Amino acid sequence: MRKEDVAMICKAMSDANRLHIIEMLTSGEKCGCKILEELHITQPTLSHHMKVLEDCGLVTSYKEGKWHHYSINCERFGEFKDYLNLISCGEAVGAEGTVQKTSCCQKM
Repeated sequence: MRKEDVAMICKAMSDANRLHIIEMLTSGEKCGCKILEELHITQPTLSHHMKVLEDCGLVTSYKEGKWHHYSINCERFGEFKDYLNLISCGEAVGAEGTVQKTSCCQKM
């Protein structure tokens, strides 16, 4: 996963409402009306949050009637989780996604 993609996802998930939406979608697809009921926000605000989540690839949607139905993009979410799992104290992620041990100082 590119660092730019990770940054977009982190930015998208930096909002409490968007985190709540992600948590709601972990139990399965939801209609926008159900998300509105749970969050007590306006429809334009929901549209903004969903656009941010869709733009970074974490959420997919389709329209049925006047409502959009949202679900987590499990493949994209898995890539993000895999990237985070590569990050560890004292280790660096190489260009190919490999983990390399690093040290800024040598012991004397």
